[in-house]
Amino acid sequence: MINYIIRRLGYGLLVLIGVNLLTFALFFAVNSPDDMARMNIGGKRVSQDAIEKWKVERGYNKPLLWNDSKDGVEKATKTIFFERSVQLFALDFGPSDSGRDIRYEITKRMWPSLALALPTFLLGIFASIVFALLMVFFRNTYLELWSFTLAVFLMSISSLFYILLGQFLFSKVLQLVPISGYSNGMDAIVFLALPAILGVISRLGGESMFYRTMFLEEIGKDYVRTARSKGLPEPIVLFRHVLRNALLPILTSSVAVLPLLFMGALVMESFFGIPGLGSYTLDAIGSQDFAIVRAMVFVGSALYIIGLILTDISYTIADPRIRLG
Repeated sequence: MINYIIRRLGYGLLVLIGVNLLTFALFFAVNSPDDMARMNIGGKRVSQDAIEKWKVERGYNKPLLWNDSKDGVEKATKTIFFERSVQLFALDFGPSDSGRDIRYEITKRMWPSLALALPTFLLGIFASIVFALLMVFFRNTYLELWSFTLAVFLMSISSLFYILLGQFLFSKVLQLVPISGYSNGMDAIVFLALPAILGVISRLGGESMFYRTMFLEEIGKDYVRTARSKGLPEPIVLFRHVLRNALLPILTSSVAVLPLLFMGALVMESFFGIPGLGSYTLDAIGSQDFAIVRAMVFVGSALYIIGLILTDISYTIADPRIRLG
C-alpha cells in the first residue's frame, strides 16, 4: 500500500512540474514584463522610467531563465523563473503584481471558500445519490417519469439562472437572506445558506442522472439477484449492496469538484460577494494580475492532483483487487 501511494505521489509531482513549466511558458510567451508593467500602471502611454521602476519593485527586472551577472548558484536562483515559478513548490507565492502578499490573501480567503464549498459538496452528493436511488426504486412508474423529467429540466438550465432567480425570489421578494456579503463566525450561515442551496440544486440534475445510470447497471448483476432471492427487501438491496458496488464511479465523479473546496465556485462567489478564492481569481483576471493567476493555477492543479491520489487510495479501500492488480 505504501509503495502504491509513493508511486502515485511521484506521478502527481511530475504532472505538477509539467503544468508549472507550461503555465510559466504560456504567460511569458504572451506577455513580457514590460507588457505587464504597462497593463498594471495604466495603458500604453507610460514612460520607460515608470516601467523600469515597476519592474524593479516586483522583481521583473531580473533575467528570465539565467543570470550571467551573478556567481555560482545565484545564476539560476536570481531569475524570474526561479522566484516566480520554482518557489511555488515551497508555497512561496511572492507578491502580486499590485504589490500585495499572495500567500496572505490565499490564507485569508480560503476559509470563506471552504465554508461555502464544503456543505455544497457534501449535501450535493447526498441529495444526488438519494434522488438517483429513489428513481431506481420507483422505476417503471409515473413517479420515475416525473423524477426523470425534473432531473432533465434541472440539468438543462444554466447555474447563472438559479443564482439570479434565487437572489430575486429569496432576497428581493421574500427578503429571507441578504442578496450579497459575508460575515465571520456563525453569522456567515445567513450569507452562505442561499448560495449553498443553489449550488446543490444546480448539480442535482446532472449528477443524479449519472448515478441513476450506474445504479441501473448494477441492479441487473448476479449479486443483486442473489440478494433478492434471499428475501432481502428492495431498499436494503439498493442502499446496502447496489450503492456499495457503485462507489467507484461515484468517487471518480466526486474528485472533479475537490479543488472547489478551496478554490470556491467562481461565479457563485462573485455574485454573492463572498471574499473567497474564486472571486479573488476572477478579480485578478479582470485586473490582469498575472502573478495571482499563476499562483491560483498552481494551487488548483496541486489540489486536483491530490484529489486524484486520494481517489486512487479510496479505490483500493473500496475494491482491494485494484491494489493487488
